Amino acid sequence: MIYIIKRQRHTQPFSSRKLQASIYAACLAVRTPSGEAAATSRRVIQDIKPWIATKTEVTSLDLRHRASRHLRVYNPHAAFVYKYYDTID
Repeated sequence: MIYIIKRQRHTQPFSSRKLQASIYAACLAVRTPSGEAAATSRRVIQDIKPWIATKTEVTSLDLRHRASRHLRVYNPHAAFVYKYYDTID
């Protein structure tokens, strides 16, 4: 199992669904159509899977940077929002 080390130093199991939801929200925040946002978030998760599979734990900051790097390929504006904004509604 892979654990995410949060900023407050507690850990939680990695959830690809939670990561995908946050990427999806970043895409929507920059007015990406929902279908495209969903496809983009799935692509980013697929891109990250090989990297995260080699880890037992990773910081939330490292995960955010890695995800934003992959997201930048598909949607640079969403990548900026994802990387620099903690809470996206």
